[in-house]
Amino acid sequence: MAAVHGVVLGAGSSRRLGQPKQTLALGDTTVLGWVVRSAEASSLDRVVVVLGGAADAARASLVTARAELVSNEAYASGCASSLLAGLDAVAGGDAVMLVLGDMPGVDASIIDAVRADWEEHAPAMAVTSYQGRLGHPFVFSASMFPDLAALHGDKAVWKLIEAEPHRVRHVAVDRPLPLDVDTWDDYAAVCQQLGV
Repeated sequence: MAAVHGVVLGAGSSRRLGQPKQTLALGDTTVLGWVVRSAEASSLDRVVVVLGGAADAARASLVTARAELVSNEAYASGCASSLLAGLDAVAGGDAVMLVLGDMPGVDASIIDAVRADWEEHAPAMAVTSYQGRLGHPFVFSASMFPDLAALHGDKAVWKLIEAEPHRVRHVAVDRPLPLDVDTWDDYAAVCQQLGV
């Protein structure tokens, strides 16, 4: 069985929200805590959580079972710096799965379905297709690690996927695209979607 390591990207600065979205209450935990719990409940071999903006508050709010926490001091330079911090922390494996720390609708069953599909088909890259709409999590085979290491800024992963569509597998999940938390309206919608 291939070693697939998960990197939860939780270093965002929450500029649009005005306060750290990672620490917003969600059920009996936080937005980031919900995502980490799902990743820990999945079949991922390792789970690394990258913190940056509000790292101390996020770290204090997390209760982890097996996730490793790492800091990205360069988080303000964009999401790619958090990806690099996560790649450095996992240091190897057959693939890395990127999970957004502000998208609590991605549960363990989705993570496991995407992993199983990647293991069966072994594409260079895999993206989740929610009823035809592309979203996270993404999986990148080890052959893509050098390309990932060369990325910088925001939306860099999407640019890589769009640049090489012939190397990307779309993994179908028959659910609506999960919402991410960028605004207060998003937060309210996520709470309603998750029933909390």
